[in-house]
Amino acid sequence: MRKKVVILGAGFAGLQAARHIRSHGYEVTLIDQYNFHQFQPLFYQVATARLEPSAISFPLRKVFQNDSGVHVRIAKVKEVNLPKKQVITAEGNFSYDYLVIATGCTSNFFGNKNFERYAFPMKSTDEAIALRNRILLNFEDALSAPPDELEEIMNIVVVGGGPTGVELAGSLAEMKANVLPKDYPDMDLSGLKIYLIESMEHTLQNMSPASQDKSQQYLEKMGVQLRLGAVVQDYDGKVLTLKNGNTIKTRNMIWTAGVMANVPQGIPPEMIVKGNRIKVDIYNRLVDTECVFAIGDVAYMENKDFPKGHAQLANVAIKQAKNLGKNMKRIAHGKKKLCAFEYMNPGTMATIGKHKAVVDLPFMSFQGRLAWFTWMFLHLMLILSVKSKLMIFINWAISYFTNDTTLRLILLPTQKEIELTEHEPIPTENK
Repeated sequence: MRKKVVILGAGFAGLQAARHIRSHGYEVTLIDQYNFHQFQPLFYQVATARLEPSAISFPLRKVFQNDSGVHVRIAKVKEVNLPKKQVITAEGNFSYDYLVIATGCTSNFFGNKNFERYAFPMKSTDEAIALRNRILLNFEDALSAPPDELEEIMNIVVVGGGPTGVELAGSLAEMKANVLPKDYPDMDLSGLKIYLIESMEHTLQNMSPASQDKSQQYLEKMGVQLRLGAVVQDYDGKVLTLKNGNTIKTRNMIWTAGVMANVPQGIPPEMIVKGNRIKVDIYNRLVDTECVFAIGDVAYMENKDFPKGHAQLANVAIKQAKNLGKNMKRIAHGKKKLCAFEYMNPGTMATIGKHKAVVDLPFMSFQGRLAWFTWMFLHLMLILSVKSKLMIFINWAISYFTNDTTLRLILLPTQKEIELTEHEPIPTENK
């Protein structure tokens, strides 16, 4: 009888784990709350109407339609019962011989309920679509807004100066310069201000000083107002308050300032460390367990090269999944010695705008046009399907030559869709 492997999460780590474990005699069940894989590095392009969600979202059943050994289940995980070797979900319970936790991470609002309530995060396709709707509706609102409300409508604040925040701020600046004057010729766009707030003294804190400085130069040249060394203290939906007492009127606060791991209920608290991540050994196995593994953003592994754990990056997740696949093969063949996970950082990169990007490699750093084309090529190669690669390439080519896109659609969910999503009965009228 084949051993059962249950994988929680279909992000980079979970998807690659399913692909590499399936061929070693295991019965694999992949559980995710969505029926598609999401390409997170391009969420900001969905949010700024440069790409459609379908271009970066891939149906899981399509990915595994020729793999009878992989079973896809759409469900929200309620709890993991380690003693009974069961995963408890809203759609039923799943028994396992081996469990792989690859649940990724979500926005970390650091306990501030107002941030959680009013800010726009961007950690899923749903949230990217919601942000796109908010941005586009924002300009529609500005056409008829009274003068005393115009400032808070026209101010857009991005909180967090990491790659996501920098890329989003740059994309918004390009929209202001190239797109909005054509769409809204009767609107005074001089009042549209894009702020980027970062608590540290530099953007792209984990990149080289040359990349940090260049990214700041790009953003300032594009008209983004940087607030470095500034900490957001509170936000009530209309006024953002900084720790130094300064305020910014805005209805649009976009949160990219922090993440925390999605840890399912049932994991012992002593196994959870900083960032809500699960501590694992050099084989990505939960400490003091034999059959439970954690990979990707949710996993925290210390070694001599990474004493504070690996960065929460797609490349780390993919490499850990591939290494786990090798170890599951060794387990299937009765070998007790597993392969330790080793990671060599291939480099980091971020794009700010057209011909504006920064790349740090282990042996050199470079910026500008070459860095921009490098960023585009590597991200395009990571896309799963040839069709999606082609769709994205065509959209990028059109945008490159026209400085415009044709994807600015406001698509709001209906009440019926909201109710179905929440698994609530649709109310009927009493007659």
